[in-house]
Order: sequence, then structure tokens, then C-alpha cells
Amino acid sequence: MKKRVAIFISGSGSNMVRLVEDMADPDHPAEAVLVLANSADAGGLAKARALGVPTVSVDHRPFKGDRPAFEAALQTELDKVNPDILCLAGFMRVLTESFVAPWEGKMLNIHPSLLPKYKGLHTHARALEAGDAEHGCTVHMVTPLLDDGPILGQARVPVQDGDTPDTLAARVLPQEHRLYPACLRHFAAGDTSRIDL
Repeated sequence: MKKRVAIFISGSGSNMVRLVEDMADPDHPAEAVLVLANSADAGGLAKARALGVPTVSVDHRPFKGDRPAFEAALQTELDKVNPDILCLAGFMRVLTESFVAPWEGKMLNIHPSLLPKYKGLHTHARALEAGDAEHGCTVHMVTPLLDDGPILGQARVPVQDGDTPDTLAARVLPQEHRLYPACLRHFAAGDTSRIDL
């Protein structure tokens, strides 16, 4: 029985596309049952539909900062498809403990830094400002603490002379596209051993 996966996005959904493409493998232990965005104009929604995955948007703006009400609306959509695993793939809303706690151990996130370094935003600029020799991305299980939780995998890239946040981000992104599908495949099969690329 395949695990049912819901994917949360906010933008173009490039990591979501790689997850869905990987789950198209008949031998994959999971299947995508929903792509949810917090804006109807998120570019990833059309991509998900083109890949045959049901989509829904729950716009955070009408909730005017009422996060419990927004998260209740998210949960209502999840209840319709009964997922086993949630994957955050560039979902740019911070989720509260009351939403995260029931999903703990079943929710994954990809973050563009080598955690525990650079939680939060502007990770590429912060790595450059710190003079780091390497940078990368991390897939981790989500806990109520921001960008925390057990690490399932990391991929590393060297920082090069003359790098800008944009050039560094452009080299990290292909590694995200390799790492997240590999980690989800392992996780859905019940394997939480760490992957390093």
C-alpha cells in the first residue's frame, strides 16, 4: 500500500515537480495525492495539474494574520485526501505548534542551508557573509521549532570565488532536486537513515 503524500508550495514548485516525477515510478513507496498552495497564483499549481495531481489553494491573506484559522482551513483540505506524509516544498508560511504537533514524524521540509546553520531566510547571503567554504541544503523532519528536527539528508556544494547569493542559490537548487526525492523515497519506505550527497 503506497503512502499518500500531500505537498505544500508557495511559488514555482520546482522541488514539488521533482517529488511528483519521482513518485511516478511504479516501484516508489509513495504517491502524490494533493498539491496545496497558499496563493491561487502560485506557478506550481499549473505544473502539478499537468502532472495529474489534484491541487487546491488556501490563500493566507484573507485570514489577516489569524494563523489558527488559516491552519484549520489547511487541515480541512488535508482531511479530504487523508495523507500519510506532508512535504513542505518552498512553503513560505511558518506553521504553528498546534498544526505541526499532530503531524510530527510525518512532515518533511527542505531548507537551503546545511542545518543547523542558517535557519530562516536569506541563507545563501548569510553563508557568503560568514565566509563558508561550502553550502548546501537539508531535508529534515518538521518539529514546532523553525528549521529544526531530525536531519534525513544533506547535499553540499563548494562556495566559489565571486559567488553571489544568486549564483550560489543556482548551484544549490539542482542538489535540492536530487536530495528531496531520495529522502522521501527512503522515508516513505520506513527508512530514516541519513543520506549525504
